[in-house]
Amino acid sequence: MVIVIVTFTPIPNIDQLPQGLPPLLRSFFRRCIQTESEIRGRSKRKVVAFKVNAMASAIKQINYNKFGSVLSALQKSTPRNYYTYVREPAQPIKGKEPKWTTAKEAMVDLKSGNTVFVHGGAATPVPLLDAMSDFGKENKLKNVTVCHMHTEGNAKYHDASYEGIFRSLSFFIGGNCRKPVAEGRGDAVPIFLHEIPQVFYKGLVKPDIAMIQVSPPDEHGYCSLGTSIDCSRAGIIHSDIIIAIINKQMPRTFGDGIIHISHIDYAIKADTPLLMHGGNPPNKIESKIGQLIADNLVEDGATLQMGIGNIPDAVLTSLKNHKDLGIHSEMFADGVVDLVANGCITNSRKSAHQGHIVGSFLIGTQKLYDFVDNNPFIEMLRVDYVNNTKVIAQQPIMTAINSAIEVDLTGQVNSDSIGTKMYSGFGGQVDFIRGSAEAIDGKGKPIIALPSVTKNNESKITPILKPGAGVVTSRAHVHYVVTEHGIAELFGKTLRQRASCHAFKLARYKQIGRQQSLPVLKNC
Repeated sequence: MVIVIVTFTPIPNIDQLPQGLPPLLRSFFRRCIQTESEIRGRSKRKVVAFKVNAMASAIKQINYNKFGSVLSALQKSTPRNYYTYVREPAQPIKGKEPKWTTAKEAMVDLKSGNTVFVHGGAATPVPLLDAMSDFGKENKLKNVTVCHMHTEGNAKYHDASYEGIFRSLSFFIGGNCRKPVAEGRGDAVPIFLHEIPQVFYKGLVKPDIAMIQVSPPDEHGYCSLGTSIDCSRAGIIHSDIIIAIINKQMPRTFGDGIIHISHIDYAIKADTPLLMHGGNPPNKIESKIGQLIADNLVEDGATLQMGIGNIPDAVLTSLKNHKDLGIHSEMFADGVVDLVANGCITNSRKSAHQGHIVGSFLIGTQKLYDFVDNNPFIEMLRVDYVNNTKVIAQQPIMTAINSAIEVDLTGQVNSDSIGTKMYSGFGGQVDFIRGSAEAIDGKGKPIIALPSVTKNNESKITPILKPGAGVVTSRAHVHYVVTEHGIAELFGKTLRQRASCHAFKLARYKQIGRQQSLPVLKNC
C-alpha cells in the first residue's frame, strides 16, 4: 500500500473551510479531515495520511475548468500533450523503432501551423531543411514556425518566395537568417543563452517536430547529438515527432547528448562531412590582442571561456607557454586541440569536472570533430548548466574572453546589432561575464576584446553607441576592455576615469590623428 503523508496546519472541522468552495472540493477536504482525525491518536505529529488512489478518486471529480488552462489541458483526449508528456531521450521505448526513409518522405507529418525545432551549429540538418522547404511549398502549407539557435549552411525557407509558408524564430541569429530578420520575415528573441531551454520547459514554444542530426547508434541503441547539445535536448524532449539524419561522420560525444534510437520516428542514413567553420589564422591586430590577453590576464591554472571569433582563437594561439589551463565554455573551436596535445590544457585544477573540458556546442574544422569523437576528455553538457553563473563562479581563476561590435567610453558593450540592424544575439557573453565576476575565489576576469577599428577604419570605441544599438553587457558588468592599443581596467572607475583611460583614448583617436585633453590614468 502506497501512502502519501502531507504535513499542514490541521483544520479542526468542516465549518472552518473557506466559503465558496465547490461541493466536490469540500467533499475532498472533508475526507482529509476525517482521515486526520482517525490517525491523530496514533501520532504526535499533525499529519494527514491517505491512499494515493483515494486522493486521485476525489480529485477526478473536481471540475478542472475552474482552475485555469494548465489543468484544462489535462482533459485533452490526446495521450501526449505538453502537460502530460515529456520524453526522456535516454530511456528506451520498448518495441519502438524508427521508420527508415528519405528526407522527403519524412516530411509527411508536417502541417500548417506547426512549430519545428531545428538542431543548430555544425549539426544543422541541411538536407531535412531543404526537404521541409520543398514540402511546404508543394503542399501550400502556411504559418510554419521554424525555431532554432544559430544554424549553418543553406536555408531555403528563408528565401522571400517562402514568406507566409515558413517564419524563422531565432534565439541567436546566424549569418543565414540575418536578411529575413532585417526584412521582417523572421523573428529574433533577445535572450541569455542559459535561459533558452526555459522557453521549452515553460511551454512558450511547443515544437510539433524536431529535426536533428545524430551519430549512428551504438550496440545499446544510443545515438549522440554530437557537436550541439546546447538547447537541443530541451527542444527534443518537448517535441511530438523526431526526424533525424543518422550521419556516420557525426562525432559521438560524452555528456547530456544521448538519445535512444527508439525515440526517433523517422531516420535518414547519411555519410557526409559536417558543416565547418574557421581555419583562417588571426590577422596582425587580432594576434596582438591575443598576445596582450595571454601575457597580462591569463594565469597558469586559469579556467577559460572563449566566445566565437578570431580574437578568442588568437588568445588560444598565444597560450603555448601556460600550464594547467582548464576549459569551461559554452563553445570552443580548433584552438584547444593543440593546447591539449602540448599539455597546456589539463583541467587538473578545476573545482568541478576536474580533468575534463566542458562545452555545450562546438564548430570548427575536421580536426576538431576528430578530436572530440568518442573522447571521454570532453563533456558536452546542456547549456542551462554550462552557462549557469553559479556553476561558472565555482571554477578557479575563471577568465571569460568575449568580443563585441562596439564599446562606448563608459564601458557599455554592444555585441548583437549594428545600429538598429540585428546581427547576432546575446549568446553566452553576459552569462560568463557575470559568472567570472562572481568567482568564489575572487580571481575571475571578465574580458571584452575587440579591434579598435572596423575594416572601414571606423572606430569601435565610441563616445556613445550607435543610435538603436542594444546594450548586451552593461557598463557595470565590464571589468576589462582590450584593444590592440592596450588594456583598459574599468572595474571601480568613475565615468570620467573610464573616458580618460589611456587604452580607450588611443583606440578612439589614433586613427583620426588627434588626442583629447582629458587626463590619462597611469594604471588604467
